[in-house]
Amino acid sequence: MTKPSASKSANVRAHIGHPIIDCDGHMIEFEPDVLDYLRQVGGPGVVDGYVSSIAGSRLFSWDHLSPEERLDTRVARSPWWGAPTKNTLDRATATLPRLLYERLDEFGMDFTVLFPSVGMSATYPKDEELRRAVCRAYNTYYADLYREYSDRITAAAVIPMHKPQEAIEELEHAVNVLGMKVVFMQAYVRRPIPAAIREMPQASRWAFWLDTYGLDSEYDYDPVWAKCVELKVAPCFHTGATGWGSRNSISAYVYNHIGSFATAGEAVCKSLFLGGVTRRFPNLKFAFLECGVGWACSLYADLIGHWEKRNVSALENTNPANLDRKLLFDLYKQYGGSMGARLDQLGRDPLALGAGAAVRDEAKQTEPTPDEWAYCNIQKAEDIRDLFVNSFYFGCEADDPINAWSFNSKVNPFGARLNAIFGSDISHWDVPDMARVVEEAWELVDKELITETDFRDFVFGNPVSLFAGTNADFFKGTLVEADVEKVIGRAASIN
Repeated sequence: MTKPSASKSANVRAHIGHPIIDCDGHMIEFEPDVLDYLRQVGGPGVVDGYVSSIAGSRLFSWDHLSPEERLDTRVARSPWWGAPTKNTLDRATATLPRLLYERLDEFGMDFTVLFPSVGMSATYPKDEELRRAVCRAYNTYYADLYREYSDRITAAAVIPMHKPQEAIEELEHAVNVLGMKVVFMQAYVRRPIPAAIREMPQASRWAFWLDTYGLDSEYDYDPVWAKCVELKVAPCFHTGATGWGSRNSISAYVYNHIGSFATAGEAVCKSLFLGGVTRRFPNLKFAFLECGVGWACSLYADLIGHWEKRNVSALENTNPANLDRKLLFDLYKQYGGSMGARLDQLGRDPLALGAGAAVRDEAKQTEPTPDEWAYCNIQKAEDIRDLFVNSFYFGCEADDPINAWSFNSKVNPFGARLNAIFGSDISHWDVPDMARVVEEAWELVDKELITETDFRDFVFGNPVSLFAGTNADFFKGTLVEADVEKVIGRAASIN
């Protein structure tokens, strides 16, 4: 292959003088090899079971339905034409590790973390034995495929999260046996609603709830987080929300895709926070990928705003027991006209409308006020900053102008700078030219929306904090090892 002239992305890299770490690239798996690994790990039955599980899943069954069946079942339009084709070189680069390795300088990237494409479906099988075998096969495939290029490329292991023990065992195998150091987890597990299934056993396709591992989870996932701390890996969530909520168009993938990863990221992020996970595991770092940071800035501000109005003390402003009913009734009689003649129909709580809610159980008035912040033990609003900002990292694509929000300490409460991390998303449809990704990310500096210092945090400082802050040896033996050691050394001297 003829060596190309320096790209604008390469020129950006030369100008800034520090490494660029891509936290979220993608590979496109080579199907014949994947099938070989599936057979080696689980036998021929695993291949048949896995293919059947994909074909039967809601996300991928749209193509097999007629227009009338889509209307009848309301199956969401699934992704289509998801990989580059006009740029044949990039399409080959998505699958061939050596070609990607040789082109990283052209891309202006020093190191890249690659996540699955087809392999994201490894967790789809409902059968636990099949699901475990498929995840194990994919992880072995990824480890073998990229081991030779580990000084500049590392691949993420797929971790099934349906049950804590299942996750723990695959974490141990991926890290201790395969030598992997990045883990990919689905942002949620769909679980059937028991009451609905009892009445209609076949309704699980529609009657489900989302288990996001923190608040209200079916299982205690603390052993999983403890295992992540022990193995020195940061949980990385990388999942869309197609097929639930409003993202259920039967005709437009674009409708389903916009905001999809942000919605899923917010669901698990909010669950982990309110479930007290960041309080119990203050040193564990979580990443939410391909979702941008705008939702995170909003969630961070919303959590603070809600705590200020709905902490236990503040709730006294809305406690029905504090209502002066005599004064209220006197005011209704004086100013309410016909309302004054109907006061006997008014419930104890004026917002508890309807005959069924008109009379509150007097015994309930003595119950303590619920503390919905109890798991994370928030005592003051600044606690939210410390438990949120220090624990969460947000994967942002290069062409998203909202990335600038994360660095705007004038807007974010308590002067916070959220941890935006650069994710190229190479190999997928939204990157028509891999060599222009860094160039696009730099446009925020050219437009004076962020500073060069902000850019450094985006593409280097925050990625180092995420991965090396979890595992001090993460970048050992890589091209960026010396630069990372300088960052860690400076941080240690400051602390």
